[in-house]
Amino acid sequence: MEEEALRRKLKYFFMSPCDKYHAKGRKPFKLILQLLKIVIVTVQLVLFGISNQVVVTFKEENTMTFKHLFLKDYDESSDDSFAVYTQNDVYEHIFYSIEQYLALPETTVGRYAYVNNVGVNGSALSLCQQYYKKGRIDPANDTFNIDPQIITDCIGVNPLFIPPVPLTNSYKNFTLKFHKLINVTIEFQLKAINLQTIINNEIPDCYTFYITILFDNRAHSGKVKIHLENQAKIKECKDPSVSGQAENYTRLAFDVAVILVCLLSLLLCGRSILRGITLEQEYVQYFRDILGRKVFWSDRLEFINGWYILLIISDIFTITGSIIKIGIESKNMSSYDLCAILLGTSTLLVWVGVIRYLTFFQKYNILIVTLRAAFPSVIRFCCCVAVIYLGYCFCGWIVLGPYHVKFRSLSMVSECLFSLINGDDMFVTFAEMQETSTMVWLFSQVYLYTFISLFIYMVLSLFIALITGAYETIKHQTQEPIHITDLHAFIAECTDAPNSGKFRGLETSPCSFFCCCDRTTTYEDVLLVN
Repeated sequence: MEEEALRRKLKYFFMSPCDKYHAKGRKPFKLILQLLKIVIVTVQLVLFGISNQVVVTFKEENTMTFKHLFLKDYDESSDDSFAVYTQNDVYEHIFYSIEQYLALPETTVGRYAYVNNVGVNGSALSLCQQYYKKGRIDPANDTFNIDPQIITDCIGVNPLFIPPVPLTNSYKNFTLKFHKLINVTIEFQLKAINLQTIINNEIPDCYTFYITILFDNRAHSGKVKIHLENQAKIKECKDPSVSGQAENYTRLAFDVAVILVCLLSLLLCGRSILRGITLEQEYVQYFRDILGRKVFWSDRLEFINGWYILLIISDIFTITGSIIKIGIESKNMSSYDLCAILLGTSTLLVWVGVIRYLTFFQKYNILIVTLRAAFPSVIRFCCCVAVIYLGYCFCGWIVLGPYHVKFRSLSMVSECLFSLINGDDMFVTFAEMQETSTMVWLFSQVYLYTFISLFIYMVLSLFIALITGAYETIKHQTQEPIHITDLHAFIAECTDAPNSGKFRGLETSPCSFFCCCDRTTTYEDVLLVN
């Protein structure tokens, strides 16, 4: 009777939610909870995405505004190649940026405010140059004398109405040491308020923009590249007042509800894993003490449901992301990127977790079973291919990098080669190769042709063959007798049907609306699925 009770307990543990409902009349609470969680987590993600899009748009538009305001003759088409080539142009661009900053209230369409005491000597704007301590270069005699220690000189500039009032031309006396100059930076801060959030029934955000204009001369190539970088910090506005609108706690209440639902899901999934571990120990102990047999690890691992682990990770991400989201909406935090990663990943895992309930059906389970069967072979195959792929990456980077824009860095090489594998930008990759060196050009042709031939015609074909081979194997297994493990053989000796009434003696009840199926799933079906 002890053995029969263990078999019945094991059979019940591996039943589908529908069979458990027939066996004990137990409602599929976890299934209902997961369906509810999918809805509310997706709604939460959409709401956060809308708010996040407003923030991103505001940052991007202000960055573009600053480039047009503070960079002389700025053109959007030349953003990455915006540069000057003469000393006079460097001075003109520096003076233009500062003059535009000083005249900002009279010129800009937007509403900005200066931030005081953030620069050198309590100023609002800092103009700095970095240069080598010693830099004597004589190209005529092929000699140089460099001391790589970096020296930084800065002056502060204030708007005219902010004391102490600087001389109007004080920054124009700033002399640059071009023979050893590394870079020139102009740093200042501006404040603004994003009123777009009122559309989403949110309190407007107060922004502080940290603006840096960089004149980069590190290469000493005669080309001084100009970049404008803008970092934003968001905080709660002081004494916000929106006429005709009362405080709305709907979003806060919804986020708290999401946290509670995910916390309940976390507890239920954790309880199921603990029950599986307890049952596994009972099964191992019975086989060792009563039958004198050893249980294989493959059987022991079946008690740990990987889907529950996935859902637990999803719940942790959702709870953490929701807490950060509450902090963002209360203006105590500004970690939009971290919140987006957590909520986006958790939503992905929640939707993927739905596949677990489809695995109880043989026709819908073909994807998971095929991936599970092909996974070991695919991993071994990818390890071998990765060695060849990395070899091509390093070779392309060091040889073609100076002559091809797509091979300038290892990450760009990897992206280019992966695109070639998928048949993207083939002609463009060939056409953009510079023919300044005949030997390198011939090498590039051999390099690209061999890579494309090897990876598209051989590697990709073999990769697809592994997947299709696993699919054919699974397809034949459904028509032939399959190998039954000791665990499944032990459970199969329990012939009690889920609706037999022997599981706590409850009568079979009609299948509810939330049940995963409307028929009795036999254990043989579950074996085919697993």
